[in-house]
Formats: sequence, C-alpha cells, structure tokens
Amino acid sequence: MRGVDKRRRLTAAAAQVLHRQGVERTTIADIAKTADVPVGNVYYYFKTKDELVQAALSEHEGSLAELTAELDKLPDPLDRLKALVEAWVSQRDTAARYGCPTGTLAAELDKRADGTLDREVGRVIRVLLDWAEDQFRALGLPDPGDLAVTLVAGYQGMSLLTNALRDPDIMTREGDRLIRWLDTLTSGT
Repeated sequence: MRGVDKRRRLTAAAAQVLHRQGVERTTIADIAKTADVPVGNVYYYFKTKDELVQAALSEHEGSLAELTAELDKLPDPLDRLKALVEAWVSQRDTAARYGCPTGTLAAELDKRADGTLDREVGRVIRVLLDWAEDQFRALGLPDPGDLAVTLVAGYQGMSLLTNALRDPDIMTREGDRLIRWLDTLTSGT
C-alpha cells in the first residue's frame, strides 16, 4: 500500500510541478521534493522524466474524467456545458500564473523532436472534445464536433491570454462570453 501511495504522490506532484515550471525546467528532484519522496525512490516507480510527464498527463486525464463525471450528474447538456465553463473560470488565478495545465504541456511537448508525448497530450484534449461533442449532440445541434472545437478553442485562447497578460479578469469576461454563446445556440437567435 505504501508503494501505491508513493506512486500516487509522485504522479500528483509531477502534474503540479510540470504545470508550474514546465517540462524543461523541472527536474526529477523537484518532483521528488514536492511528493516528499527520496529522489532515489523515484526511479523505482518511474525510470525517466518522460515517464513522469506521461504520469502527469494521466493525472490531467483523471481530473478531467472526475470533472466530467460530476457534470454528467446535471440533467441538461446545456447546463453541463455552462458548468464546464464555470469550472474553467474558477481556475482563473491559476491560469493567470501558469496557463492551462494540458494546453501548456501541449505547446511545450510539441517542440520536442521525438513526437511521442505530444500525441499523448492530444489524446487528453480529445477526451474533452469528445465529451463536449456529446453534449452538443444531446442538444440536437448541427455540427456538434465543430461546436466542441469552438468551445475548447475558446477556453484555450482565454487561458493563454489570461496567462500571457497575468489578468484573471480576461478569463471571467471570456467565460461569460462563452456562456452567452452557448445560450444563443439553443435559443434559436
């Protein structure tokens, strides 16, 4: 059980530290310190930093799955989409400082030559796109996949600008704009 706890702490720490520092600036020692695990023990669970990055991506995917499972409890797909936007906006202070956890990893990993982890990030983003597409489809709207891309692109854009300008109010304003856009899709106007 202790091994599972250490692995879990390392995975959570990897997600946190990589989000705050980025892949290139993060060391295994940084992750070990945050997880309160001796550096030498890290290699028992993760042989390379890339394995820790992959674990962080799994952590992001798990957090997304938890969020969407909570949202799925709402009876109306429009309410689910609006609650997703509200969840994004609730993270505005973190976004102002560090950006979107998955989006920043996607941008950073895309610059690497090996091209394996950037595909993993794409898979995590695809989970969000598929969930949003399902909501738009449940609303009976045409082109649900395109609407999902518009919604997620809006989120990524507001996260990027919030981070670049260190202004959480951008996230609030753009979140409100996304919610108004969602309302127009179902109001027929």
